[in-house]
Amino acid sequence: MCSIHGGSPVQITPTVPYTGRVHAKQILSTRLAKMAIKFCCFAKEPVEDVTVWSESIEKLLESSAGMHAFTEFLKSEYSEENILFWLACEEYKKISCRTEMTCEANRIYSEFVQTEAPRQINIDCKTRATITKNISEPDLSTFDMAQALIYRLMTRDSYPRFLKSDLYQALLQN
Repeated sequence: MCSIHGGSPVQITPTVPYTGRVHAKQILSTRLAKMAIKFCCFAKEPVEDVTVWSESIEKLLESSAGMHAFTEFLKSEYSEENILFWLACEEYKKISCRTEMTCEANRIYSEFVQTEAPRQINIDCKTRATITKNISEPDLSTFDMAQALIYRLMTRDSYPRFLKSDLYQALLQN
């Protein structure tokens, strides 16, 4: 049992009855629904009106709970590198120290941009080549083109799927 927003305890019961044979989609659906319930129960701050998240990806990303839910969804789709890269770029733009900027640019490059990076993002070869060429002397706009591409990808692809996902639908029902 857990409490949602400090309210009455909620009993979590399985949503898929045991039938002897359970389909993979049902299992995934159940896991996502449980993840949504866990997310609501253990969020550090109250979850805002989740219906606002469907207005735009900007509204979703402005909300810390929305960001967390979207990140969990992307993890379930094995594409969390997109939001992690986008967030890293947002933090990178706040850097004022040249030494720190160079260090962070190299970290972002090696983690997300270079070929065979552990969390390689899906960008065109021209953008990747431009970043590779400029990484030795990075500035605040070093990753702007790649960040815009990833943002567009999330807006057109991941965000609409998130809104249709069992995770988001379960959050709407809580």
